[in-house]
Amino acid sequence: MAAISVDRIETLKGADLHDLCDAADDAIKAGGGFGWVEPPPRDVMERYWKGVLMVPERILFVGRLDGVICASAQLVKPPRNNEAQAHAASLTTSFVAPWARGHGLARLLTLAVEKEALDGGFRILNLDVRETQDAAITLYESLGFKRWGSHPFYALVNGRRLAGYFYAKHLTQDTPLDETPQ
Repeated sequence: MAAISVDRIETLKGADLHDLCDAADDAIKAGGGFGWVEPPPRDVMERYWKGVLMVPERILFVGRLDGVICASAQLVKPPRNNEAQAHAASLTTSFVAPWARGHGLARLLTLAVEKEALDGGFRILNLDVRETQDAAITLYESLGFKRWGSHPFYALVNGRRLAGYFYAKHLTQDTPLDETPQ
Protein backbone atom coordinates (compact mmCIF):
# COMPACT_ATOMS: atom_id res chain seq x y z
CA MET A 1 0.00 0.00 0.00
CA ALA A 2 1.30 3.45 -0.93
CA ALA A 3 2.16 5.93 1.82
CA ILE A 4 0.33 9.24 1.41
CA SER A 5 0.76 12.49 3.31
CA VAL A 6 -0.07 16.17 3.15
CA ASP A 7 2.38 18.81 4.35
CA ARG A 8 2.37 22.57 4.72
CA ILE A 9 5.50 23.78 2.93
CA GLU A 10 7.51 26.88 3.82
CA THR A 11 10.63 26.16 1.76
CA LEU A 12 11.22 24.22 -1.46
CA LYS A 13 14.64 22.84 -2.20
CA GLY A 14 16.21 20.32 -4.52
CA ALA A 15 14.12 17.22 -5.04
CA ASP A 16 10.93 18.79 -3.62
CA LEU A 17 11.04 21.67 -6.10
CA HIS A 18 11.83 19.27 -8.94
CA ASP A 19 9.01 16.90 -7.94
CA LEU A 20 6.48 19.74 -7.59
CA CYS A 21 7.37 21.11 -11.02
CA ASP A 22 7.12 17.64 -12.58
CA ALA A 23 3.74 17.01 -10.92
CA ALA A 24 2.43 20.41 -12.04
CA ASP A 25 3.62 19.76 -15.61
CA ASP A 26 1.81 16.40 -15.64
CA ALA A 27 -1.39 17.95 -14.25
CA ILE A 28 -1.29 20.74 -16.82
CA LYS A 29 -0.87 18.24 -19.67
CA ALA A 30 -3.88 16.31 -18.30
CA GLY A 31 -6.07 19.44 -18.40
CA GLY A 32 -5.92 20.52 -14.75
CA GLY A 33 -3.52 23.37 -15.22
CA PHE A 34 -4.68 25.97 -12.70
CA GLY A 35 -4.60 28.54 -15.48
CA TRP A 36 -1.92 27.13 -17.70
CA VAL A 37 -2.95 25.27 -20.84
CA GLU A 38 0.58 24.13 -21.70
CA PRO A 39 3.42 23.66 -19.21
CA PRO A 40 5.67 26.72 -19.11
CA PRO A 41 9.46 26.40 -19.38
CA ARG A 42 11.02 24.87 -16.26
CA ASP A 43 12.60 28.12 -15.07
CA VAL A 44 9.19 29.83 -15.19
CA MET A 45 7.59 26.99 -13.23
CA GLU A 46 10.35 27.06 -10.61
CA ARG A 47 10.01 30.84 -10.21
CA TYR A 48 6.26 30.45 -9.84
CA TRP A 49 6.54 27.99 -6.93
CA LYS A 50 9.32 29.95 -5.24
CA GLY A 51 7.19 33.08 -5.62
CA VAL A 52 4.20 31.41 -3.97
CA LEU A 53 6.30 30.93 -0.84
CA MET A 54 7.22 34.63 -0.77
CA VAL A 55 3.62 35.89 -0.65
CA PRO A 56 2.48 36.19 2.98
CA GLU A 57 -1.17 35.69 2.00
CA ARG A 58 -0.47 32.30 0.37
CA ILE A 59 0.00 29.01 2.19
CA LEU A 60 1.23 26.07 0.12
CA PHE A 61 0.27 22.49 0.85
CA VAL A 62 1.70 19.50 -0.99
CA GLY A 63 0.59 15.93 -1.26
CA ARG A 64 3.13 13.14 -1.27
CA LEU A 65 2.89 9.57 -2.53
CA ASP A 66 5.68 7.42 -1.11
CA GLY A 67 7.56 10.60 -0.20
CA VAL A 68 7.37 12.18 -3.67
CA ILE A 69 5.44 15.44 -4.14
CA CYS A 70 2.63 14.72 -6.58
CA ALA A 71 -0.09 17.20 -5.64
CA SER A 72 -0.67 20.68 -4.26
CA ALA A 73 -3.24 23.20 -3.09
CA GLN A 74 -3.02 26.74 -1.79
CA LEU A 75 -4.91 28.74 0.77
CA VAL A 76 -5.07 32.39 -0.24
CA LYS A 77 -5.95 34.92 2.43
CA PRO A 78 -7.53 38.25 1.49
CA PRO A 79 -5.26 41.30 1.44
CA ARG A 80 -4.91 43.00 4.82
CA ASN A 81 -6.59 46.17 3.52
CA ASN A 82 -9.80 44.32 2.56
CA GLU A 83 -11.76 44.50 5.80
CA ALA A 84 -15.09 43.78 4.10
CA GLN A 85 -13.89 40.36 2.91
CA ALA A 86 -11.54 39.54 5.79
CA HIS A 87 -13.83 36.65 6.77
CA ALA A 88 -13.25 34.70 3.53
CA ALA A 89 -10.24 32.86 2.11
CA SER A 90 -9.84 30.94 -1.15
CA LEU A 91 -8.64 27.49 -2.10
CA THR A 92 -6.71 27.63 -5.36
CA THR A 93 -4.12 25.85 -7.50
CA SER A 94 -5.32 22.43 -6.44
CA PHE A 95 -4.15 19.46 -8.49
CA VAL A 96 -3.01 15.87 -8.29
CA ALA A 97 -0.65 14.51 -10.95
CA PRO A 98 -2.44 11.90 -13.08
CA TRP A 99 -0.09 9.11 -11.97
CA ALA A 100 -0.95 9.75 -8.30
CA ARG A 101 -4.74 9.91 -8.55
CA GLY A 102 -7.02 7.51 -6.73
CA HIS A 103 -5.27 7.64 -3.35
CA GLY A 104 -7.43 10.34 -1.74
CA LEU A 105 -4.84 13.12 -1.94
CA ALA A 106 -7.26 15.71 -3.37
CA ARG A 107 -9.60 15.14 -0.42
CA LEU A 108 -6.75 15.32 2.10
CA LEU A 109 -5.39 18.52 0.55
CA THR A 110 -8.83 20.14 0.57
CA LEU A 111 -9.37 19.18 4.20
CA ALA A 112 -5.93 20.54 5.15
CA VAL A 113 -6.74 23.86 3.47
CA GLU A 114 -10.13 23.97 5.22
CA LYS A 115 -8.53 23.32 8.62
CA GLU A 116 -5.87 25.98 8.06
CA ALA A 117 -8.56 28.48 7.04
CA LEU A 118 -10.71 27.68 10.06
CA ASP A 119 -7.71 27.83 12.40
CA GLY A 120 -6.87 31.22 10.85
CA GLY A 121 -10.30 32.56 11.79
CA PHE A 122 -11.88 32.45 8.36
CA ARG A 123 -15.60 31.70 8.16
CA ILE A 124 -15.91 31.13 4.40
CA LEU A 125 -13.76 29.19 1.93
CA ASN A 126 -14.24 30.01 -1.77
CA LEU A 127 -13.01 28.21 -4.89
CA ASP A 128 -13.64 28.05 -8.61
CA VAL A 129 -13.23 25.23 -11.10
CA ARG A 130 -13.59 24.59 -14.82
CA GLU A 131 -16.73 22.76 -15.92
CA THR A 132 -14.57 19.96 -17.35
CA GLN A 133 -13.07 19.00 -13.98
CA ASP A 134 -15.73 16.46 -13.02
CA ALA A 135 -13.71 14.71 -10.30
CA ALA A 136 -12.95 18.02 -8.57
CA ILE A 137 -16.59 19.11 -8.78
CA THR A 138 -17.74 15.81 -7.28
CA LEU A 139 -15.16 16.09 -4.50
CA TYR A 140 -16.00 19.68 -3.57
CA GLU A 141 -19.74 19.03 -3.55
CA SER A 142 -19.24 15.89 -1.41
CA LEU A 143 -17.33 18.05 1.10
CA GLY A 144 -20.20 20.51 1.42
CA PHE A 145 -19.17 23.26 -0.99
CA LYS A 146 -22.22 24.95 -2.54
CA ARG A 147 -22.20 26.16 -6.12
CA TRP A 148 -23.34 29.75 -6.09
CA GLY A 149 -22.68 30.78 -9.67
CA SER A 150 -21.16 30.11 -13.03
CA HIS A 151 -19.38 32.06 -15.72
CA PRO A 152 -20.06 30.89 -19.29
CA PHE A 153 -16.71 32.20 -20.62
CA TYR A 154 -14.48 31.34 -17.67
CA ALA A 155 -11.63 29.84 -19.68
CA LEU A 156 -10.44 29.44 -23.24
CA VAL A 157 -8.61 26.15 -23.74
CA ASN A 158 -7.33 25.21 -27.19
CA GLY A 159 -9.87 27.56 -28.76
CA ARG A 160 -12.76 26.05 -26.80
CA ARG A 161 -14.79 28.20 -24.45
CA LEU A 162 -15.32 26.60 -21.05
CA ALA A 163 -17.67 27.59 -18.26
CA GLY A 164 -16.45 27.91 -14.72
CA TYR A 165 -18.27 27.16 -11.49
CA PHE A 166 -17.91 29.12 -8.26
CA TYR A 167 -18.27 27.47 -4.88
CA ALA A 168 -18.30 28.53 -1.24
CA LYS A 169 -18.38 26.67 2.03
CA HIS A 170 -19.19 27.96 5.49
CA LEU A 171 -16.49 26.78 7.86
CA THR A 172 -18.53 27.89 10.87
CA GLN A 173 -22.20 27.33 11.56
CA ASP A 174 -23.12 30.98 12.21
CA THR A 175 -24.74 31.65 8.81
CA PRO A 176 -25.50 28.72 6.48
CA LEU A 177 -24.94 29.46 2.77
CA ASP A 178 -28.58 28.78 1.94
CA GLU A 179 -29.78 31.62 4.18
CA THR A 180 -30.05 35.13 2.80
CA PRO A 181 -28.54 37.74 5.14
CA GLN A 182 -30.98 40.42 6.34
